[in-house]
Amino acid sequence: MAQVKMYGLKESLNPIKQKLSEVVHSCVVEAFKFPADKKFHRFFPMDKEDFHFAPGRTDAYTIIEISIFEGRSADSKKLLIRLLFESLNNHFHISPEDLEITIFETPKSNWGIRGLPGDELKLNYKVNV
Repeated sequence: MAQVKMYGLKESLNPIKQKLSEVVHSCVVEAFKFPADKKFHRFFPMDKEDFHFAPGRTDAYTIIEISIFEGRSADSKKLLIRLLFESLNNHFHISPEDLEITIFETPKSNWGIRGLPGDELKLNYKVNV
């Protein structure tokens, strides 16, 4: 399971939401060997007065937060981070200085999905990659 939240200024984020979702998902699929049909994304387009960030960032500044079951290797998480930096720069010209990525890992037992605790789910993919 991966839940992805993407934050940015609404003027920058809204025009690219669909393509951004596709690009981010392709990175998750590649890095985590994730099923292509498991996409759970939410967008948070922000007004300038509600989205404060450090000097040196531009209006393209974007935050990506990814919540996942624990179990992925450090190498697979680093691969995901590298793929996101490269892909968002290539597709949207979002520089690494304008992108921040956080991966939140929690035990499966902390998730409730389809009426069950996450550690009781039958998954069609591996978590330990």
